[in-house]
Amino acid sequence: MSTYGASELILNPDGSIFHLHLHPEQIPDTVLLVGDPGRVALAGSMLTECRQVATNREFTSVTGFYHGKEILVLSTGIGTDNMDIVVNELDALANIDMQARVNKDDKRRLTLIRIGTSGSLQPDIPVGSRVASAWSVGLDGLMNYYRRPSNEPREKFETDINSYLSSIQGFPVVYAAPVAGSFLRQFNSGCLWGITVAAHGFYGPQGRNLRSELAYPELNDRLTHYKDETYRITNFEMESSALYGLSEILGHDALTICLIIANRARQKYLGDYTRHMEELIRYVLDTQT
Repeated sequence: MSTYGASELILNPDGSIFHLHLHPEQIPDTVLLVGDPGRVALAGSMLTECRQVATNREFTSVTGFYHGKEILVLSTGIGTDNMDIVVNELDALANIDMQARVNKDDKRRLTLIRIGTSGSLQPDIPVGSRVASAWSVGLDGLMNYYRRPSNEPREKFETDINSYLSSIQGFPVVYAAPVAGSFLRQFNSGCLWGITVAAHGFYGPQGRNLRSELAYPELNDRLTHYKDETYRITNFEMESSALYGLSEILGHDALTICLIIANRARQKYLGDYTRHMEELIRYVLDTQT
């Protein structure tokens, strides 16, 4: 069995993993992922026996219990590049023997739930809504660097969405990944389900132009009008494609559920969404206990 070299599986002097500063024994089966480090405290306030585990750069974590179930809350920062770090390091902590630097024989399947904010692309999805991602479409290209398992529904969906977007001259090929786990049943009320587009930027990739000119000004309109047999494209965010794609490869259950704080079609923005976010976090916690 081959071992992971020091430059590939990087550990800190205390034995914690490089970016997250976490140890294997600190990873429960359920992890809530939030983008904003400040949101960790909000989620932590709903847990009993809550304590801070680690903080490094944008990665802050607390652990505690909700109705007796242990939960880790971890901030990821912004973007699929950060999510690449988070999912790989959580998986390593769960499934690699850190001392021997080899894969464990018994694999753990984590439940990774991203609770985020998002912008609606549909005029009838108002600010304050909750949207769960049945699919994520990645504009970023991250998954092009990983060998992915065969998945006929995913490959069909990717072919269809790329064919649809090919009408935009020069638009890059996108990838897609499905929700994994029993989340469709768990979240069958209290939220909308749709297709989420994960952009690799907040401005141009999401069709915002301040003092710049867009290369694909028609993108948002095209996305708004896409629909497969079940779902339509509902919203933009910046992390879900990496979370879903890597979880599919590594064997974890993953969900992204977002609070809509902007409606792009109507140019509306929800200024103070603290109460809505608190309600969303509690809604997610209640489904897991």
